[in-house]
Amino acid sequence: MLSMIGLIGGLALLIFLTMRGMNLLVVGPLSAIFVAVFSGMPLFPQLAGEGEANLVGNYMSGFSGFVTSWYLMFLLGAIFGKVMEDSGAADSVSKLIVDKLGMKYAVLAIVVSCAFLTYGGVSLFVVAFSVYPMALSLFKQANLPRRFIPAALAFGSVTFTMTSAGSPEIQNWIPIEYLGTTPYAGLEVSIIVAVFMMIFGYWWLKRMITKAVQRGETFVAREKDPVTVDKNLPNPLMGAIPLIVVLIISFIFHDSLKQSALIIALLGGVIATYLLNRRYFKDFWNAVSEGTLGALIAIGNTAAVVGFGGVAKAVPAFETAVDFMTNIPGSPLIGAAIAVSVIAGMTGSASGGQVIALPLLAPHYMDMGVNPEALHRVAAISSGALDSLPHNGYVVTTVRSICGESHQDAYGAVGALTVIVPAIGVVLAIILFSFGLGI
Repeated sequence: MLSMIGLIGGLALLIFLTMRGMNLLVVGPLSAIFVAVFSGMPLFPQLAGEGEANLVGNYMSGFSGFVTSWYLMFLLGAIFGKVMEDSGAADSVSKLIVDKLGMKYAVLAIVVSCAFLTYGGVSLFVVAFSVYPMALSLFKQANLPRRFIPAALAFGSVTFTMTSAGSPEIQNWIPIEYLGTTPYAGLEVSIIVAVFMMIFGYWWLKRMITKAVQRGETFVAREKDPVTVDKNLPNPLMGAIPLIVVLIISFIFHDSLKQSALIIALLGGVIATYLLNRRYFKDFWNAVSEGTLGALIAIGNTAAVVGFGGVAKAVPAFETAVDFMTNIPGSPLIGAAIAVSVIAGMTGSASGGQVIALPLLAPHYMDMGVNPEALHRVAAISSGALDSLPHNGYVVTTVRSICGESHQDAYGAVGALTVIVPAIGVVLAIILFSFGLGI
């Protein structure tokens, strides 16, 4: 009982303090301590038996493991975004979009850009780094409230593209190992759900922005914003080519190098930006330095939450919660959706929710005769719902580290688009599979 109180209380504390704007590098360990104390977990390795879980060991394993896996991607993603910004390449592309499509489509341009990169194989963790400079320029030119930039970036990255059939993101690939399916599992249903989420989510985003503008909200410039007034910009094609380079390289090497393909792809994007637009740079090496500092802050914030998940997964209450979720009566697809989504919310990770739930769900439901393609698609889509609670590493990185917004200002729109919209998408997918579509 105490362990459950600690688990729920620690998660609530993590969300509450994050929403209050506290530094995640402090909030993460503090919330983990709350979980550990109530669960009777030893605080230090010296107080634990051999191989026994302990606060410091589990927290730092999660923290350092994430940094080890993602540091180079974060670093190159942040540098790529900064050199696109400093050279004016991002402004050049955004200006072309505005000139050709008009301000009416500024938000759509951001969503499509994120979707284009995400579905092309660029990890969602670093897509925001690349697209943010263009998004900032578009919002400035359209005079839209900048607090909605995180929502536009997140909507294009972690909803209808991340978990769709064919997506190279790991959230679509994890079920393959446990279900023997392919990345295109449940293709028909996936297309319908993706189109629904795209149309409904975009309508909702535009509605929120329109209401804010009607209340008098406008774009508010900041001292650290890039200044592009009276500056010659590169040709829009030269600005767009680096994005295409990232996409093509990522697609070519994704199957052979997996996530490491991003290292080559993003490095290629940086090199392409420099070679094509070098005479437009204000200070290339300063942009690299700023990108490096931004990457350190971003990956530190994300790893702080992953470390909390490392402690949460080791307490008895977590295993109890998993057992309960994976044995929910009724339709197996409903049980799977709830289990994956809730576990993803507890760990703040879509991939974490699948990795923990599927080894337990897959054999049980496959023995019951559940269609593996339907289970694959439902598990993938549901992993992208509650994972986007305020403490999620991607959410924190995008809202605070990349966009420089507060949770109080930006998370309402982010939560609506990345929690509620995918949740409705899961319900739609289950209904469609229940009618036999795609099975």
